[in-house]
Amino acid sequence: MPLTDTEVRNFKPTDKPYKVTDAKGLHLLVSPGGGKLWRWKYRYDGKEKLLSFGAYPDVSLAKAREKRDEARRLQADGSDPSENRKVQKAAKVALAANSFEVVAREWFAKMKPEWVESHSKKIMARLENDLFPWLGQRPIAEIKPAELLATLRRISDRGAKDTAKRAQQNCGGVFRYAIQTSRAQYNPIPDLRDALPSAIGGNFASITDPAKVGELLRAIDGFNGTFIVKCALRLSPFLFVRPGELRQARWGDFDLDKSEWKFLVSKVKKTEEPRLI
Repeated sequence: MPLTDTEVRNFKPTDKPYKVTDAKGLHLLVSPGGGKLWRWKYRYDGKEKLLSFGAYPDVSLAKAREKRDEARRLQADGSDPSENRKVQKAAKVALAANSFEVVAREWFAKMKPEWVESHSKKIMARLENDLFPWLGQRPIAEIKPAELLATLRRISDRGAKDTAKRAQQNCGGVFRYAIQTSRAQYNPIPDLRDALPSAIGGNFASITDPAKVGELLRAIDGFNGTFIVKCALRLSPFLFVRPGELRQARWGDFDLDKSEWKFLVSKVKKTEEPRLI
């Protein structure tokens, strides 16, 4: 007769393992240590096989019967339930290996040699803090525009609009790399163009009014801060470089005889053409 949940709960261990039959090949194996394992015996291609459904009480009697019935349906369709399980497990492993985080870290490692250290640190912090918690474990090929947009809006909604835009750009690089390495066929980033609000006040327009340029130069001339900062401010109008490039300048980069300065462009490790000084 089929088992009841009360019977299953009350089976006690003995010196040797024993099994108690339920129905349609399902039985419970009780081990000397007290463990209770659900197993299903069936025949496929003329051979007797066993399939495990897990341990009681994590897998209840009702759940074990559901698993048995599902396996019986596969068997009726001509499939071997054991082989089907192996295929499903392999598919899950493959999806985990192609998760957004795995692909993103590969992309980062590939691109990092082209970036200066400060820039690469910002990108990794953006990935780890704003993207991996929501998308990290998702198979990259299954991420849809709506899901990606929801993640980016979490960043934008806390007021970090510029960070959200930069995270969107980083995701574009990750998806392009996924396509190049056959882990995805579609990049959702182009579909999200203009989906995020633009950052306001992040950049300052260039001063083109001669009168205002004069005001800026007089303000620089009157600066009373440290000598190093004052020198940097006075050099800026002559060199027109990013603050980081000027701040990290080294004497070895200058050739005073040729009036040239060679330096690395910020964000990418690319040597600028000689700049006359």
